[in-house]
Amino acid sequence: MTAPHHFGPARHEAAADGEDHDLLAALLDGMDAALCAFDAEGTLTHWNREAERILGWSAEEVVGRPGLAGWAVREADAPEVTARLLGAMQAQGRQLDEFALLTKEGGRVLVRVQSSAVPGADGSPAGVYCAFSEVHTQIDLERSVALSEALFGDASWGVVLVDADLRPALANAHAARALRTSRSALLGRPLGDLLEQGLEDVESALQHVLASGAPPAPTELWVSVRGAGEEGGAGERRCWRSGFLRLSTPLVEEPVPLGVAWLFLDVTKARLAEQESARLRFRGSQLHRAGRAVAECEDPMEAAALYMDFALAGFADHALIDLLPEPESVPRRPILLMRAAATPTGASGPATAVAGGGLPVPYMEGHPAVQAVERCGSVRAVSDRSRDWAPVRKWPAGTQHALATALRSRGRTVGVVTFLRGPSRRPFDRADATYAEDIATRVAAAVDLAGAVAG
Repeated sequence: MTAPHHFGPARHEAAADGEDHDLLAALLDGMDAALCAFDAEGTLTHWNREAERILGWSAEEVVGRPGLAGWAVREADAPEVTARLLGAMQAQGRQLDEFALLTKEGGRVLVRVQSSAVPGADGSPAGVYCAFSEVHTQIDLERSVALSEALFGDASWGVVLVDADLRPALANAHAARALRTSRSALLGRPLGDLLEQGLEDVESALQHVLASGAPPAPTELWVSVRGAGEEGGAGERRCWRSGFLRLSTPLVEEPVPLGVAWLFLDVTKARLAEQESARLRFRGSQLHRAGRAVAECEDPMEAAALYMDFALAGFADHALIDLLPEPESVPRRPILLMRAAATPTGASGPATAVAGGGLPVPYMEGHPAVQAVERCGSVRAVSDRSRDWAPVRKWPAGTQHALATALRSRGRTVGVVTFLRGPSRRPFDRADATYAEDIATRVAAAVDLAGAVAG
């Protein structure tokens, strides 16, 4: 009766040992690294599928062999290799070595080996296990890690990893400076908290990359960053040359997008310089064409209006020419200005003469045109967004920006020319004032000639 009593537990323990062995074998075979193990005498006890893939020997062929000599290592190299591997039992921690191993077909493979002692039940070394991989594979991995570390260090490009919800998950120092925040503060925040303008373009690009993959070439995005500091001031637009990469996990058969790597470089200075250069070339070309056209005009006032027509292209929406009753070296108050020519306000068309009947335009005190005549220079004005700002100044409805420039010829002021822009255009800047003054010298000469001919 006692035999059956002891037979059950023994069978159960044997089954448990079998299950543990199967589990260990499955774990070893499922690992990406090649693994093998030796007992204290140097006999091979374990060999997984990755080791079989690299060298071509199966576990059935090699487990139980006394070391690697003659089949995985050349006989001449075997003593040194064996000594270094088994020496890990006496060393502290893991040992790193590089060996040339033999494949089943007779080829040689350079591998990098990490070996460590396996302690027995009493704590003494019972063997050694080794993890090895082909050197070029290890180098590729190290290069990938080094590249990631370099990119997320202080690289000259901004790098931001954006998750599938379009929130920054990781950023380097350059990107944090460009976004006017710290690396930790921007993590997990919506892009709308970081970008004031250009948000739609950035999000559209990220969503496209998540859905369709990286675009074939970098793209340039104009953005403005919230809370810009002293370097640019709030609202300053920046041009970021951007590249995008879709990140997918390699651990499953069907790629699952993890997010997007957004790399960008600030090219604002170069793009602004290119735009300014193109603008200067165009304006120079317009003045050249205007000069040739004006040379065929018999009426000097027609020539003045023609200068205005050529100047308006790409520069302003409307233009007005107001003249003093008589040219004056130093204009005296009150400043009276007569409307001489204006561009149409309802539709595009050439500037035409205006029949004012000799009555002055009822400009308010401190009007930009009056100030320009008093200063014999240029005056810029920007709307305060009130509805009556333009009508009060006798300008077409919708005017948002103005630039008035005195007309000077032969040491006298003959009038003023005013350029007007609508809400779709930017305010006039100093470069625009310089261009307006260049136009004004030509218009003033034509107006002065008209007065001399009439006299």
